[in-house]
Amino acid sequence: MNYASGYRGQEADLYDLFSTTFTVSEGADEGRVIRNFVQDLMKTTPERDLFCFSAHDNDYLVGSVFFSSLKYKQDDRTVFILSPMAVKPDRQKNGIGQKLIIYGLEELRKKGVDIVVTYGDINFYSKVGFQQISEEFAQAPLKLSYPEGWLAQSLTKQNFKTIPGSPTCVDALNKPELW
Repeated sequence: MNYASGYRGQEADLYDLFSTTFTVSEGADEGRVIRNFVQDLMKTTPERDLFCFSAHDNDYLVGSVFFSSLKYKQDDRTVFILSPMAVKPDRQKNGIGQKLIIYGLEELRKKGVDIVVTYGDINFYSKVGFQQISEEFAQAPLKLSYPEGWLAQSLTKQNFKTIPGSPTCVDALNKPELW
């Protein structure tokens, strides 16, 4: 398995990956929503605010994860949110997603990112170091429909302390239906 940074030149493969994965797991409507989200994320987000990491088996894209900037005006730490994440349905349950996230987190650590949050399956994300947090610890940019799935981890050795204030996310993620 090879891991790579960036998405240029593989946009169509990424759209297909996310559409297929979410259609299989959540249905056709969700597949369209996530495909459109990924498309919007890549087209409208400044490069400094977006990281994409992919897993390839030879030249075949099998998984991808995006991290986008989450800005807390009252805090000088660099925060990114992991969203979305997908592994081809026929390649799931083989550790590809976990290894891909670990690779992405290490790359973000090298780039000086302090904290990563995500919103999803506690059982899955806890395997790669995420811990459940409350909105008193770090507020989400929009109303959470599943507050139990609000998770974070520090990428530094400093104490993991509360993030004050209300954040803003990238435009593509600033949609209530994604939360």
